Amino acid sequence: MRAVVMAGGEGTRLRPMTASMPKPLLPVVNRPIMEHVLRLLRRHGFDETVVTVQFLAALVRNYFGDGEDLGMHLQYATEETPLGTAGSVRNAAHLLHDDTFLVISGDALTDIDLSAMVDAHRKRGALVTVCLKRVENPLDFGITILDEQDRVQRFLEKPTWGQVFSDTVNTGIYVMEPEVLDLVTVGETVDWSGDVFPQLLAQGAPVYGWVADGYWEDVGTTESYLRAQADVLLRNVDVDIDGFEVSHGVWIGEGADVDPDAKLIGPLYIGDYAKVEGGAVIREHTVLGSNVVVKSGALLERAVVHDNVFIGPQTSLRACVVGKNTDIMRGARVEEGAVIGDECVIEEEAIVQSGVKVYPFKTLEAGAVVNQSVIFESRGQRNLFGARGVSGIVNVEITPELAVRLASAWATTLPKGSTVVTACDHSRGARTIKRAVIAALNSSALNVEDLEAVPLPVARLHTADVGSGGVYVRTTLGQPESIDIVLLDSTGGDISQSDQRKVERVFSRQEYRRAFPGEIGTLVWPSRVGEAYVTSLLRSISTRGVAEAEMKVVVDTGGGSAALILPSLLGRLGIDVLTIGNRLDESYPTETPEGRRSALARLGDLVASSGAAFGVRFDTVGERISLADETGRVIDDERALLVVLDLVAAERNHGTVALPVTTTRVSEQVARFHGVRIAWTGTSSDQLALASHEPDLVLGADGRGGFVIPESSGNIDGMATFVHLVGLVARTQLQLSEIDARIPQSHMARRSVPTPWAAKGAVMRSVVEAAAGRPLDTTDGVRLTEPDGAWVLVLPDPAEPVTHLWAEAADAERAEELLEEWTHTVERADR
Repeated sequence: MRAVVMAGGEGTRLRPMTASMPKPLLPVVNRPIMEHVLRLLRRHGFDETVVTVQFLAALVRNYFGDGEDLGMHLQYATEETPLGTAGSVRNAAHLLHDDTFLVISGDALTDIDLSAMVDAHRKRGALVTVCLKRVENPLDFGITILDEQDRVQRFLEKPTWGQVFSDTVNTGIYVMEPEVLDLVTVGETVDWSGDVFPQLLAQGAPVYGWVADGYWEDVGTTESYLRAQADVLLRNVDVDIDGFEVSHGVWIGEGADVDPDAKLIGPLYIGDYAKVEGGAVIREHTVLGSNVVVKSGALLERAVVHDNVFIGPQTSLRACVVGKNTDIMRGARVEEGAVIGDECVIEEEAIVQSGVKVYPFKTLEAGAVVNQSVIFESRGQRNLFGARGVSGIVNVEITPELAVRLASAWATTLPKGSTVVTACDHSRGARTIKRAVIAALNSSALNVEDLEAVPLPVARLHTADVGSGGVYVRTTLGQPESIDIVLLDSTGGDISQSDQRKVERVFSRQEYRRAFPGEIGTLVWPSRVGEAYVTSLLRSISTRGVAEAEMKVVVDTGGGSAALILPSLLGRLGIDVLTIGNRLDESYPTETPEGRRSALARLGDLVASSGAAFGVRFDTVGERISLADETGRVIDDERALLVVLDLVAAERNHGTVALPVTTTRVSEQVARFHGVRIAWTGTSSDQLALASHEPDLVLGADGRGGFVIPESSGNIDGMATFVHLVGLVARTQLQLSEIDARIPQSHMARRSVPTPWAAKGAVMRSVVEAAAGRPLDTTDGVRLTEPDGAWVLVLPDPAEPVTHLWAEAADAERAEELLEEWTHTVERADR
């Protein structure tokens, strides 16, 4: 039986370590990761091994040769271009002798019992056996769900938190029968989890999972690379260490010279022929490569230093990586998470701050304080994008510098010469950040049409009409000190999660595109944009019957940019309007919860006293609305969704309504009554926007006052909703309180449970296991239905260490009971 070692990856997330070295050759305690893998294979009898290579293939071949030094026979299959995980193995099929084979990654550190896995494969008569492992954070891996017989039911590659239904991930280790390769087309890019395995599952083929007990670490980031070194030193993984253990946890390589006055605090490793002078302090989890020199007074803690590095006196290296042939001069400091590439010079008293990446062959001048990467790389952040875009406190978290980097990263993903739209709300902070964004976009060879201060729906519509995308900067709802930077796609909707990941990759690497002098973009300020928006709205949304109804409506513009558009819109709509809040106040860029409650109470009083048909209040960017019925009673957002749904469905009697999975199932009753159907979406704005472009859509809503009227832009638009609502009320001659009264009451409960990031995957796996036998929906999170029709949704928050729970039942007591039960399930899994 032969093994295939996949060693063709570029390891882009580990740059600059992998800028000139393939990832499988990165040393873990002075041995390449792939050497640890090959020794594991030899231990389990896989002497005949095929290695697939592509990136810097010659370096891998030259290092390992024919495998004689390891007591193995190695053959190589070279890819001219990357072929994917399955395509690379198919490229090596002629070396596998048409027999059962094992596939393993050459860049993951593991001591998994491969013999036991092969035995399990044979006993089950499996076509494919997938090695699985439980991890704390499954976002960067493919997650897998098994049935009671350990047959694979579903794969999901690199999920979002809303898609996490287990913490059991695919390690990339497989045992396979040769006929599996018949499903892989020669020369094409094909992946196991994304292409081949789903096809096998659809055919009902015997694909099994085998959950491993051993150690496994996918060495894909600087953090995991440092963690792997520490785990070897702590003996958490069963691999060989070259050297002599002179005291507990202190390993010294051949020919190393360690002065007795040097202070060594293990576990640590000092490589062959290294020299450590007296007065130097080497603390736990430090690894020194061969021929490293550490001068007196130097302090190293959790540092990984590659071969031939000079570390000067009084230097400080903490939880960092230093590439080979680099010189760290007197008094220099390299802080946590920093990576210094090969053959660099860090001059005297220079400081490389946390997370900074310095690419190979660079020199940092004496006394320099480096807080940004030197040539194209920086540490990625856990969450650049949140539910509202990129958010943070003005001039603390969202600075002009960050705005420039973000806009540059986004612009790099768009073609040169594209036209993009920028706009903002009326706050000074938003205007300031928007100017920084415009400069970055122009310098990246993009043309900009700046709408200045307009409602967000106006910016979305103009972007859909003329642009390749857009940027809208607004004050965070309810947080006047914070700013949201919202990136828009060519349809005017929020960019998708896949596009967010593209931007994050460029942002984290700082690989920005810059324009040549003749390519710098233009900046123009389009005229009559508001008028064009109003004209489009009234042309696309029916106002039939409005003039005859002689309606009176109370409108509160919310003190925001909707005040710039509503006068023109109301004047052409032909209704009697009492307008309040019709101003722009820089000192009031957003509404606080208390201010909103007070404003809604005032709106209700004015509706009741004036005899208006209803009242509406816009948020400060004109995107969402709140309603008060003719009696002055304020309708909460979820109830308002049902009222608008009833009105729309009653008039259309067919089509689809897009709603997030958190919406009350009373909506299904309303929809069925009027002959429309519900399409359930995830909770993120881009998922609702995607569903809102379906051809038979009649309404979309998010349950937070946001509605999509497909006749207009196809995005959430408060002003379009208002126009549509006026027409519906006029034509039906029904009052909102009457509609509300005929809709059944919903009984929902919600709770948020603090959950550490490391426990989120385990929580979702526990929920799936505890839900055995109940119908499950994994559209977003895990929603399970009880026998009595009640349901619970468990959804990990994508940006905070929190798990959200919703429960709905026939009565409030049952909903609270369900919520309490599943809260306990989440909390138990967290322990």
